[in-house]
Amino acid sequence: MWFRRWAIVDAAWRGWVEFMISNEEQVRAAIAEQAGEWFVANDEGPLNAREALALGAWLKSSPVHVEEFLGVSVIARDLRQLGTTGDFSVEALVASARASDDSAVQPIWPRVTAPVRGYPIRRWQTVAGAMAATVALGVGLFALWDAGFMTPGPARGGWTEVYETHHGEQRTVRLSDDSVLHLNTDSAVAIRYGKTERQVTLRSGEAEFEVAHDPNRTFRVFAGSAEVVDIGTTFNVRMEHDSTVVTVVEGRVSVGLSPMLANPGAPSGETHAPQFVQLDAGQQIRVAEDGWPATAVTLDTRRTTAWLRRQIVFEQEPLERVAAEFNRYGPKPIEIVTPALRNLQISGVFATDNPEAFIAFLRSLKGVRIEETATRIRVLRTTTAGTPSYT
Repeated sequence: MWFRRWAIVDAAWRGWVEFMISNEEQVRAAIAEQAGEWFVANDEGPLNAREALALGAWLKSSPVHVEEFLGVSVIARDLRQLGTTGDFSVEALVASARASDDSAVQPIWPRVTAPVRGYPIRRWQTVAGAMAATVALGVGLFALWDAGFMTPGPARGGWTEVYETHHGEQRTVRLSDDSVLHLNTDSAVAIRYGKTERQVTLRSGEAEFEVAHDPNRTFRVFAGSAEVVDIGTTFNVRMEHDSTVVTVVEGRVSVGLSPMLANPGAPSGETHAPQFVQLDAGQQIRVAEDGWPATAVTLDTRRTTAWLRRQIVFEQEPLERVAAEFNRYGPKPIEIVTPALRNLQISGVFATDNPEAFIAFLRSLKGVRIEETATRIRVLRTTTAGTPSYT
């Protein structure tokens, strides 16, 4: 009965979130989902010491985490109050809502967030610390919930951590399982911890994973068209426009097509047959739905992972590709205006956080002219008379 009640309220909550969400609020919605999953994470009893510490660290990492966790707590309180009433039918809820005085209706979110929104930024960590301490010392409050109500469905087992970076930002995080995550610019990742598996979804961008060994829980990454299964290693995954590039720095991984891809030639509901390629240290593979299986190549992984040192390394690469790489980090995009310059071969080591040095390098090239505006950097070829050429 409690599970059915939770399903009704959960469906209403998700519907409300989907109605209110906008592009700018997607990150906050993901955090709200984390808060909800933290609240119902343990399906066998109170959080253990390690889980409580992980929740404490999650709360301390952002005032938004505290805010969303408070919101879930208010919803939980309201659910307990619902437990004292007898009619949970949709018709009864609608009738009750219509009978209410509109002037008395108050949106729930301002009530949820009001205690936190008024706090100065310098005080949010105190609130987070207090909440974390409360969780660590009083996790037994979760036992107050009915056991059936606490039991997550298969898709809701464990809990999820979500991390992201903005344009030009890089981030390193030690995960709850002691693995280390490195995120490159404009990247987002969600990590779900279960009893038998650690499941990672790279939603955008690029990440390197230093995986902590756990024989009881597989470390599995889904990124675009690729599925990567760790066999004890450090590896880099980058999502590109039409493919996913996997590079093994240490150890070994198995790489295959993601089962989330639909097979256009297969009957409805049928997915790709599992077909994996094993990669050793120093190997790279490009995974594309229309070009699988692919062949791994051997390369210098220091070039692939140069971004971890905030560097871009090129050796006889076309200027168009070099500019595209810099555009992942720089505040103003580089535009190659003259088509003839797009294949100009470039070699060098450049800093991702110093685009000015790269622009100075371009200025030094014979026959190249730079025009910088408020919004972009334009690269043109000059004629023998010194005038810009657009062809």
